[in-house]
Amino acid sequence: MSGREWQEAFGVAGAFILLTVVIAVTIWQLAASRRARFALHREQAYRSLAESAAVAQENADRRLTEIDKRLDEVRTRLGGIERVLKDVE
Repeated sequence: MSGREWQEAFGVAGAFILLTVVIAVTIWQLAASRRARFALHREQAYRSLAESAAVAQENADRRLTEIDKRLDEVRTRLGGIERVLKDVE
C-alpha cells in the first residue's frame, strides 16, 4: 500500500469513528431529555397528589371539628338526662 492509500484508510476510519461518536452522543442526549421530561411529568403528578391529599386532610379536620361539637352537645344533653333520672329516683 502506498502512503496515499494509508491516508485514505485512516481518513475513512476517522470519519467512521467520528460519525459513530456523533450518533452515540445524539442518542444519549435524546434519552437524557426524555428521562428529564418523564421526571417532570412524575413530579407534577406527585404535586397534584400532594395538593389533593392536603385538601382531603383539611376536609377531614373540618368534619372532625363538627363531630367534636356534636359530641359535646350529646354529652351535655346526656348529663342533663342523668341529673333528671337521679332526681326522679
